[in-house]
Amino acid sequence: MNKRLAVVAVAVIAVAAFGLAAWFYRPAPTPSASPVVATVEEAGFARPHSPVIGPADAPVTITEFFDPSCEACRAFYPIVKQIMDRHPNQVKLVLRYAAFHEGSDTAVKIIEASRLQDLFIPVLEALLARQPEWAVHGAPDLDLAWQIAGEAGLDVEQARQDVLRPGMVGVLNADMADVERLGVRQTPTFFVNGKAPANTDPQALADLVASEVAAAQ
Repeated sequence: MNKRLAVVAVAVIAVAAFGLAAWFYRPAPTPSASPVVATVEEAGFARPHSPVIGPADAPVTITEFFDPSCEACRAFYPIVKQIMDRHPNQVKLVLRYAAFHEGSDTAVKIIEASRLQDLFIPVLEALLARQPEWAVHGAPDLDLAWQIAGEAGLDVEQARQDVLRPGMVGVLNADMADVERLGVRQTPTFFVNGKAPANTDPQALADLVASEVAAAQ
């Protein structure tokens, strides 16, 4: 091999070696500050079993972790309805259960049984309207909760059989798993398209919803 060919060969080897080094030692991509989540369901903000109020194809999802025995949840219910009324085709509400209070697991089962009879909203609203009567902290009157649901149209005899279904416990367990996963510590806790409002003030929730609606347009 003459001197010129030797120099070329060395150059080729050097370039190849540099390329391999660049491949093996190239820096890992820098993760973005806010990873993109394909769907709120993938992130745990909604599940296939979750009750949905509003258009299923709405681009903005309010997720509320909710306890039927919670006074603040009762107070926020009409506020959330007002927010949704401002954006009738763009916003849906996904309710997740966070049964923190004594007896709330049974109240959740009553509400879930009402879904099987297409009475979800009437029973939910009846229980919220009379919450101070049955959801006494430390001494919930669940017989009264059943009675209230019956007065809202629920077939109580059928519902008492339905709450024994294994799926009822499955719903509670799945929602409480996401409560832990997302660090929910109080009710109501809201997320809008997976984003938390700036604070617990109703206006912060309304502002975040409006911002997400504008971004979706």
